[in-house]
Amino acid sequence: MIDPYATLGIAKTATDKEIRSAYRRLAKQYHPDHNPNNAKAEEKFKAIGKAYGILGDKEKRARFDRGEIDENGQERSPFGGGFGGGTRGYGQRQGFQSEDDLGAFFSDMFGAGGFRTPPRPRRGEDLHGEITISFEEAALGDKREIDLGTGQKIAVNIPPGVEEGMTLRVKGKGMAGHPGHDGTVGPAGDVLLKIHVKPDPYYVREGRNLRVTQDIDLKTALLGGKIPVRTPKGTVAVSVAAHSDSGTILRLKGRGIEAHGRSAAGDLLVTLRVVLGKLDSELQKLIEGYYQQEASSEKAS
Repeated sequence: MIDPYATLGIAKTATDKEIRSAYRRLAKQYHPDHNPNNAKAEEKFKAIGKAYGILGDKEKRARFDRGEIDENGQERSPFGGGFGGGTRGYGQRQGFQSEDDLGAFFSDMFGAGGFRTPPRPRRGEDLHGEITISFEEAALGDKREIDLGTGQKIAVNIPPGVEEGMTLRVKGKGMAGHPGHDGTVGPAGDVLLKIHVKPDPYYVREGRNLRVTQDIDLKTALLGGKIPVRTPKGTVAVSVAAHSDSGTILRLKGRGIEAHGRSAAGDLLVTLRVVLGKLDSELQKLIEGYYQQEASSEKAS
């Protein structure tokens, strides 16, 4: 019986990493491309592949250590010897069913110019998409469930303050990674979502502040009072001082773009615009009487 541990020159307590390292080193050393017309090297190369077919597979290694299979991967009978003929199991750690398959694998690892780096785990491809959100969602942030079109849905956190044309990156939710020659799978790709913000004529954005224009009637402008003002967080009642002119600006702290990370919340700047609208008949008579009296006084003087 040929001991696969001895073939790879490792102890029975060797780790998976030590097994792979020994296998790569010996496969490079005894590969036929590096040893043309060398029958002993070729036999050694085959033995190395057979040994790794057992020890490179955790389940087969455990069964070999328990004496359930032999160095060829064949079942042991209670009386010694394996069932069936042949050397099936050679190189099966990599999914190879024959020595020809194993040779094709090494053709990728070795070239005419010598040893090449074995295929390494590769990152999966990114998925690209677009998402449309309201102005309030852009100002306050939101959570959305996105259908990737692959049968998979993902949760997306939209941070406050995103703008038209920005791209959100959702880590690790793209295509699955590609395995390397040792079976280790590379990281998954990302999902990249381009943001579209629905325009809202009511708001004008200035950094993290927002500006709006709010109409008020003559009575409120003269006497003061409360007016409703729409904000991204909802409508609020705002006090207007008496004798407020058009162009007066009221600042609502923290009612602009929501705070995020190190960025503080912006403000909502409300510009008042006095709109006469339909005047009460008595108020109109009072105003007309006032100006007629003022005109008479100017003539008398």
